[in-house]
Amino acid sequence: MIGTQELILILIVVLFIFGPSKLPELAHSLGKAAGEFKRAQVETELDIKRFNKPPDDKDIKIHNLAIEMGIDIKDKTSEQLVEEIRFKIRSKEKLDMKTAGV
Repeated sequence: MIGTQELILILIVVLFIFGPSKLPELAHSLGKAAGEFKRAQVETELDIKRFNKPPDDKDIKIHNLAIEMGIDIKDKTSEQLVEEIRFKIRSKEKLDMKTAGV
């Protein structure tokens, strides 16, 4: 952990290197970078939680339906599979309407 004395020394060195006119711009860039890092960290934690949760009954049914419909389920979430199932059903409905002459 950085103590108060070390932090003051770092600020003085930065002030000498970049000058007083660049200090606000540097602080702004540092703040943006820290915010982006925090956002990426939170997203990664959510992804890890999502991948580690055991599949529930609904997820299993979605995967089984996708397999029955001939949809590749490898590396896909339940949400992605639901979208592919919807797309395939809509495509089939359009095809049926064309063949029926509607």
